Amino acid sequence: MSDVIYTSAATPGEDIYAGSYETTEGTIYNLSGGDWDTISTAPEGEKERIVVNMGPQHPSTHGVLRLILELDGETVNEVRCGIGYLHTGIEKNLEFRTWVQGVTFVTRMDYLAPFFNEAAYVLAVEKLLGITDQIPERANVIRVMMMELNRISSHLVALATGGMELGALSAMIFGFRERELVLDIFEMVTGLRMNSAYFRPGGVAQDLPEGAEQNIRETLPILKKRMKDTADLLVDNAIWMGRTVGVGYLDLQGCMAMGMTGPVLRSTGLPHDLRKSQPYCGYETYEFDVPTQTSCDAYGRFLIRIAEMQESMKIVEQCLDRLKPGPVMIEDKKIAWPAQLSVGADGQGNSTEHIKHIMSESMEALIHHFKLVTEGFTVPPGQVYVAVESPRGELGAHVVSAGGTRPYRVHFRDPSFNNLQATAPMSEGSMVADVIAAVASIDPVMGGVDR
Repeated sequence: MSDVIYTSAATPGEDIYAGSYETTEGTIYNLSGGDWDTISTAPEGEKERIVVNMGPQHPSTHGVLRLILELDGETVNEVRCGIGYLHTGIEKNLEFRTWVQGVTFVTRMDYLAPFFNEAAYVLAVEKLLGITDQIPERANVIRVMMMELNRISSHLVALATGGMELGALSAMIFGFRERELVLDIFEMVTGLRMNSAYFRPGGVAQDLPEGAEQNIRETLPILKKRMKDTADLLVDNAIWMGRTVGVGYLDLQGCMAMGMTGPVLRSTGLPHDLRKSQPYCGYETYEFDVPTQTSCDAYGRFLIRIAEMQESMKIVEQCLDRLKPGPVMIEDKKIAWPAQLSVGADGQGNSTEHIKHIMSESMEALIHHFKLVTEGFTVPPGQVYVAVESPRGELGAHVVSAGGTRPYRVHFRDPSFNNLQATAPMSEGSMVADVIAAVASIDPVMGGVDR
């Protein structure tokens, strides 16, 4: 923590809380934040207060989140979130790239859930193209399997970092240990541990490598066995419950008012999950439950994430049983990105057989490959909004096409951006230490917030 400021009493009649006003139903707070100068004066009647910057580079702010805390001793009177320290301009960059190149950008937003970023964008492009029903079954099964494995890896980070911030260092070690198993699968399938750009309009970049299915089947029992370590360590643990039960409280009314989704919303008892209410990629054909709690606190969200990982493993097992031989890319060659890839001495790239075909045997195939890669395909004019259930809640992509080979506009509804609004109502009136638990229970990722 830094930038501690001791301020004097306010000028009589001056309203330093310009962002709030009284109504017949109580105080209405403006959560849009404010400038540092607007909170440099103490409220009327107070002689002294402390304003503290927590972050933007603080181990308990989940990245470069800045929290401006107004303290009365150890009690938090006001919390403001300062964002924008990780702004990447990804949404604007998409306007200057082809539709396929856009996947490489969007996968880097919420960097702990890259496959969900890719899925929302790709599904939106496919909806604009009108090819949603033409996606091969094997491609959809692979997409679901990769997303559920990604949900497991993301929740493991949430539990690991949350445990570390509250002093449970063993939970951190366990969480990252299990996450490595999942990232090894990602590397085996896509060539990269994170930000794979594996989902493409029309299918996936390439089929599963030889032995991948068996490898995943052998990994799942290890995950199940090791995840029990975290549950045994923290569930019903008196010390852990003392730090999380009743902490970061936010009821259903508050969640609905602020557009909260994901585990935070489900901790109020509402089983809202887009995989059930607005299924995509064939989720309606899978058997799984939507875990909920009614405690509305950090402990309930912790229990939900543990239960969700178990449900995700059930879905992955169903995916493995459904994987049947077949194409992984749409048949329309005007859209289908070349999926004949292989891993050679120089890394991942086009297979030697495909290079031989387009370079030595077919001038038409070479011309088509060149135009598809350099210019890309055109998408009919229109706009769509497609949402998926990411580990943090509703992740939606609003994609607009002007009829060209690149997007006119792409805007993402990232759940971390909405969920961060809850920091103030979860934390104000509590202790400083409880702010850490509240933010950890939200599990924000700043790459998705700033975009």
